[in-house]
Amino acid sequence: MRFEDAYVSRADRFSLGAERDSGRYYVSIPVSSGVVDYEEYYELTGERYRAFLADPCAASAFAAACRRREHDDLLLLRPGRNRGTPV
Repeated sequence: MRFEDAYVSRADRFSLGAERDSGRYYVSIPVSSGVVDYEEYYELTGERYRAFLADPCAASAFAAACRRREHDDLLLLRPGRNRGTPV
């Protein structure tokens, strides 16, 4: 999978982009398991992706909900048994 960020918010710790092989859109958040740091990718519809690009505050709120694991049904890659904690 090739993730390509189109928007990055360092202050709010999330990014928006598209996975180049499939064309699926995502919001990603940083995560740490204590052993390794990685990103979790949550799938977005094209409509929601464009709305978040136009309104980063709404994207930030969505990313916060992802940190609370409220959108795990949208994960592009399922985490392993040693799932990390959002940072």
